[in-house]
Amino acid sequence: MYTAFKHLHSGLRYEVLLLLILAIITAIGGVIGKKTYTEGNRKLNLFTLISAHIQLLVGLGLYTMSTMVSFSDMGTVMKTANLRYWTVEHVVMMVLAIVLITIGHSKSKKAVDSTAKHKSIAVFYTIALVFIVGAIMM
Repeated sequence: MYTAFKHLHSGLRYEVLLLLILAIITAIGGVIGKKTYTEGNRKLNLFTLISAHIQLLVGLGLYTMSTMVSFSDMGTVMKTANLRYWTVEHVVMMVLAIVLITIGHSKSKKAVDSTAKHKSIAVFYTIALVFIVGAIMM
């Protein structure tokens, strides 16, 4: 079961990153070009949100099964870079990224004009992407 979750989590990251980058590029293009927020924009942003949340759920399942995560001796965990990364840093940064994606999507739904909708997605999804890339690069 652990191996299946690990492969699923590893494969889904490409889908999340691709959708996130497409949503950001589309939103920036919408802001710069003063384009109307279309049903296609809404669906892309929603699919990005959904895929990120699925990735989070798979990751949390993996987190509970992982041998790389340890809460037995937090002093040792915090002193050991690899254990600290998997026990604390990775999960915290990814949860923050998902929260930012959720906030951006929510703000875009509540915004009245197209520019504000695009801007919410562009800002929050870009910050989330920075968190995700930062967590992966560590």
